[in-house]
Amino acid sequence: MLQGCVLKNVFIKNEGPSIGAWQTLPGQNVSRILARTGFDWVMVDCEHGNMDDAAMHEAVPAIASCGVSPLVRIPDMQGWMIKRALDAGAHGILVPLLRSADEAKRIVSAAKFPPQGQRGLGSPFSMERFNPVPSMTEYLQHANESLLTMVQIETQEALDAVEEIAAVPGVDVLFVGPFDLGNNIGHPILNGVIKPELEQAIDRILEATNKAGKKCGFFATGGEQAKQYADKGFHMISVALDATLLQASLGVSLSTARGQQAPQAGGRY
Repeated sequence: MLQGCVLKNVFIKNEGPSIGAWQTLPGQNVSRILARTGFDWVMVDCEHGNMDDAAMHEAVPAIASCGVSPLVRIPDMQGWMIKRALDAGAHGILVPLLRSADEAKRIVSAAKFPPQGQRGLGSPFSMERFNPVPSMTEYLQHANESLLTMVQIETQEALDAVEEIAAVPGVDVLFVGPFDLGNNIGHPILNGVIKPELEQAIDRILEATNKAGKKCGFFATGGEQAKQYADKGFHMISVALDATLLQASLGVSLSTARGQQAPQAGGRY
């Protein structure tokens, strides 16, 4: 296995859930601030975040330089997007809005070198995001087993096929996107409230993932919710999003200075 893949090491050692943060704001300094906080991983969000290809290529090495695993959520499941993220040195990719096991198989093929997939070799940057730095040959030999292929379960179609998706070889993590999942199954999260029907869907995803021997992730909006889903048995949990935290922290400081009641945490959700 490639050394320095913090997230993979956490999974192998089974030391409890891995905890991470979401980066939506571009800038290497933002990347380093998040990484140096003590997270196992930082997700560079190229789907909904203000992160273009250049910003992603800056964030990945900045995160890795802090001894933290850089992950990338790509905007779509197109193969070239997967290649760009992995060639930048990401320790794993997260693909949003999955709908079928066949799509999961195509994602695995794009993310893996032959014979398991069809990924091409040639990036001079991929190896630099590990410590010690492997040779290109060593990277080629160990990338398939070391890098994480993650898919988001957040559509009705994916929920209906979750057992089949979880069984796809090469899929490492099924990541619950609760907001889109709630919207897609007709039970949206309003004012932070997760309805019983959505909770049942989330439980089904976790059960299917465990049965397949894979890992299950969850996008939490704060520490309390993250602890709740850690206690439920989720293996990988996002606990913070940079833009939301910045806004909330500034709001608290401003309210305190004015002698006003602080806004409720997570109010944007």
